[in-house]
Amino acid sequence: MVALVALGSCGGRRVTGDISRACVASGRDAASPALCSCVQQVANQTLSASDQRRAVSFFENPEKAQESRVADGTAAFWTRYRAFTEAARAQCSR
Repeated sequence: MVALVALGSCGGRRVTGDISRACVASGRDAASPALCSCVQQVANQTLSASDQRRAVSFFENPEKAQESRVADGTAAFWTRYRAFTEAARAQCSR
């Protein structure tokens, strides 16, 4: 998952949600509860609930992101999703 690449950990209280649960369940080495909570916080700030539901599927199956990008051509979603991943990298890699 792009949002997990090169991310460290993020302090603060734990936030749970669909993104956080999918992040923890992804099984990636970097997917700690603290990191996944931080990623959820960023998702809450940058993605709508429907965008978050869509993004969950990318944690479960990263190849789906590429397939979806090619197949559906929803440029607005991908602009928001890129902003989310960039913000997650910046805020959660501290």
